Amino acid sequence: MKRLFLSLALSLSLTLTPALAAGDLTVDGCAVDAAATVRNNTTYVSLRAVTQALQPDALILWTGDRALAEGEDFTLTAQPGALYLEVNGRALYIPQGVLLENGRTLVPVRVLAEALGAEVDWNSATGEVTVTSGDGDILTGAEVYDSNALYWLSRIISAESQGESLVGKLAVGNVILNRVDHADFPSTIYDVIFDSRWGGQFEPVRNGTVYNTPTLESVTAAKLVLEGAEVVGDSLYFLAPSLTSNHWIMNNRDYVATIGVHWFYR
Repeated sequence: MKRLFLSLALSLSLTLTPALAAGDLTVDGCAVDAAATVRNNTTYVSLRAVTQALQPDALILWTGDRALAEGEDFTLTAQPGALYLEVNGRALYIPQGVLLENGRTLVPVRVLAEALGAEVDWNSATGEVTVTSGDGDILTGAEVYDSNALYWLSRIISAESQGESLVGKLAVGNVILNRVDHADFPSTIYDVIFDSRWGGQFEPVRNGTVYNTPTLESVTAAKLVLEGAEVVGDSLYFLAPSLTSNHWIMNNRDYVATIGVHWFYR
């Protein structure tokens, strides 16, 4: 399965740098005061300012605990502290989280551009960031995700990651897709989950919990993974050492990371 590989940080600590100078960010050729600032090499911008520049007729307001932007063909929400924003049934990963500073909701410019069907160019010599409107409709989740893949990926994530954080859920999803891409495993999400070799690969298949309705966060995690979010590199295995007596993976595979109760190996 072809996927976009992203370099994702497991830590949420931020390295602060001064805001970009006026005129360093343009949208469709016009300078925009977007409170642009760089965090860990990621350019954050005001959701309101850039969305209004790309979609002048959009309604943008604060509702409940999140920013909401609505246009003719999109609905976008971003909750400060969340590791993603949502648009038209899609979920796009923000490893350092949505920020709220001085009353402005800040999100990575590339993530916002992807959400709104725009393109971003960065001039490494001048530091200028250019955002250009796309010429097509803003994509929906139904257009982006294969329904069968999302159905089963969300269920195995939910069954394997009860009580785990969103990052822990992403990690389980990463293992499934890494197996899909690996020659030693089946080539579809369904076949990876229901691989019956060695008595079956996943306990939720054996005990039937893979058929349970997934949690909403597990569905979000599945979408994020299908969008390309990665947190455990090329890991192919995971286990919870405290919950199993079978430690074959620990003794025969290379350790990658621990997230929650799960240890991950390649």
